[in-house]
Amino acid sequence: MREAREKQTDRARRLRRNATEAENELWQRLRSRSLLGFKFVRQEPIGPYTVDFLCRERRLIVEVDGGQHADSLPDAVRDQWLREHNYCVLRYWNDDVLRNIEGVLESLAAVLGEAPPHPDR
Repeated sequence: MREAREKQTDRARRLRRNATEAENELWQRLRSRSLLGFKFVRQEPIGPYTVDFLCRERRLIVEVDGGQHADSLPDAVRDQWLREHNYCVLRYWNDDVLRNIEGVLESLAAVLGEAPPHPDR
């Protein structure tokens, strides 16, 4: 089990180092509790998956995707697994983040304002 966690951690670190331009842009706007005071982490392992951004307090996952993710069956399976584990998943296209970061942040803020707190709290 420990070896599996080490592999997940190594993968998350590699993904952080090799983030896309859109992921970096969004991270600069989410880090340090910059959006409504909510803490986000990036490239977080959850079960068998690694998500782009996670607000643990609201169980909100934010994915930033390129065109290769359009109509992706693996993404649909992944999203279903995450929803079954009480996560809300939002997906944004790279182009939306790069061209309309304010709109992306507004929609995120709206969801954060509505979402109930973590069910274990």
